[in-house]
Amino acid sequence: MKDKEIIDLYWARDEAAIRESEISYGAYCGKVADNILHSERDSEECVNDTWLRAWNALPPERPNRLRLFFARITRNLALDRLRRKQSLKAGGGQVAVCLDELSEIIGDEEAFPERLALRELIEQFLESLSAKQREMFMLRYWYIQPVSEIAERYQVSEGAVKMTLQRVREKMRAYLIEEGITL
Repeated sequence: MKDKEIIDLYWARDEAAIRESEISYGAYCGKVADNILHSERDSEECVNDTWLRAWNALPPERPNRLRLFFARITRNLALDRLRRKQSLKAGGGQVAVCLDELSEIIGDEEAFPERLALRELIEQFLESLSAKQREMFMLRYWYIQPVSEIAERYQVSEGAVKMTLQRVREKMRAYLIEEGITL
């Protein structure tokens, strides 16, 4: 079923929307959650919660890309679940490391309009990168994949991945400063 048809089902408050969402995007959302949680059970719960969140968000929202809309919901649910799990035990994980790496560039909390402007600038910046740099950046900071998995995927050393990510972060910092974002 096409995205527009699924969205129309949500707007009509037809429960078939959830079934069609699961069929079309369930596996993808499961992978997004599993990359963060590394737990099949927790990932399944996040995906199920995704459909509830989507049900509550549609309407009034009408996303252009349903796949990204569901991925964002799933990712946020998985990160929330991971934070709760990590707060119960000592130590940290990939999320804390990733957020620490990026917080020195994009900050922690900002007002909504500034967040939207920052989002647009980051999207423009990512488009300026090579495909490999952009993919590594997204795998690390969107999908929260460990450096070791990225290195394995690209058949390079972990040091090479870390260096690429560091250079991309430095380029992003310079780009944001040039665009008038105070860091």
